[in-house]
Amino acid sequence: MLVKKTKSLCPTCGRVLDADVVEEEGQIWLVRTCPEHGLYRGLYWSDAEMYRRFDAYERIGNGVSNPQKTPSAAGCPNDCGICANHRSTTLLANIDLTNRCNLNCDFCFANARACGFVYEPTFEQVVGMLRLLREEKPVPAPAVQFSGGEPTLRDDLPEIIRVAKDLGISQVQVATNGIRLAGDADYIQELKDAGLSTVYLHFDGVTRETNSKLGSDLRAIENCEKIGMGVVLVPTVIKGRNDHEVGAIIKYAAEHFETIRGVNFQPVAFTGAASEDDVRKERITIPELAERIEEQTDGIIKKDYFYPVPCVVPISDLVEAYTGKPQIRFTTHQHCGAATYVFVTDEGMIPINRMVDVDAFFESVEKMATRLAKGGSLNRYVTLVEGVKDIYTSTRKAEHKNTGELMKLITKALVLQNFEALRDFHWNALFIGMMHFMDRYNYDLSRVERCCIHYATPDGRLIPFCTYNSGPVHREQIWKKFAQQPHEDE
Repeated sequence: MLVKKTKSLCPTCGRVLDADVVEEEGQIWLVRTCPEHGLYRGLYWSDAEMYRRFDAYERIGNGVSNPQKTPSAAGCPNDCGICANHRSTTLLANIDLTNRCNLNCDFCFANARACGFVYEPTFEQVVGMLRLLREEKPVPAPAVQFSGGEPTLRDDLPEIIRVAKDLGISQVQVATNGIRLAGDADYIQELKDAGLSTVYLHFDGVTRETNSKLGSDLRAIENCEKIGMGVVLVPTVIKGRNDHEVGAIIKYAAEHFETIRGVNFQPVAFTGAASEDDVRKERITIPELAERIEEQTDGIIKKDYFYPVPCVVPISDLVEAYTGKPQIRFTTHQHCGAATYVFVTDEGMIPINRMVDVDAFFESVEKMATRLAKGGSLNRYVTLVEGVKDIYTSTRKAEHKNTGELMKLITKALVLQNFEALRDFHWNALFIGMMHFMDRYNYDLSRVERCCIHYATPDGRLIPFCTYNSGPVHREQIWKKFAQQPHEDE
């Protein structure tokens, strides 16, 4: 059964092709035919029912009001750099600080050590990329993640973080393998003093069979705990390799929730030299990962507790309607990722879904935003307070003693516009998320055009994540263009 039409890529030659998204036997497939390499069927989502549930949260944004370029004859995604066709703003920007690395992971997005040359933008080029992000309209990019390669190999990382904070970027992250952090707590303090918000730590499992650098990871987390630096664990999930430990990873995070703020799973994307056999054996989709989590947490975190990223758009609508100021909107494609929260208590992990009727909450917020946008009552504050009372009565569940405290925090944030209050929400709340980045086997152009995670490049472009890693405008082209000299292994 045809679900929709889109465009995709030939996995062999990368040609842009017309494609069908189809439902077959309860699964969603991406089907296209290359005139040179023939028919290819790629698994998109393993659960058609969950696919349709997420479809209900689709929110298409307006894009940026100062795009970098106009659409060209080459068409999307061949001539990339955010243009008027793109429907989302930058929520998180990635900046590759280097392609040097002190590991050689076979599933690396960047395939960094295989390049044979050094890509390392100058300090001035990095500052230029940061300025580009802050010039975006209607809302400047609020968050940046410094990546690579391994960004901690740059000696000027603290200075780069400091500039990012000085330019007004509120969330500054470093994506790292943790090796340097494991050996130097003083270095973590230096990064924190410069303004680092979060360590985005590559963490693939809780045993040495799944995580060859487990000892280093544990020392890095211990050092971050000493300094008071927040950590997000980032496991790359590969079917048959470490998908049997996703529940254990969550449980480990819950045991260290004062330091670990969340787990952001990344189902493997085959951006390197993968074969079709590798894809068939090792592909894991968002529904499958959610099923593993439910099974391995003994049903505590259920598959149905996960929601797509754009579910929170009504909150942005509400704040904008009340304040009259443009807000960040999470209008990424509804099938890019999923997330939920659990609260860590003396009784164990308590999902937010047991405290709040999540569907009713978003419906109530959306209704309140609509009333305010239409003018509401003469007293907008009264309209807001009445709406929050409605949220409290219609969405509150009494299954847990902390439910009332959670609702008070939500009320304080919405009524008083005191979003700093939500920091209290995070002290014992653990974020559980997953982002399934695309490769040439499951590439859907409609997802790319709604991407909210963009790479900034030294030539003044912003490129959607999955195009930068898998599309015709590939990271290696950028790296070669701005390469320094050939290098030996670190």
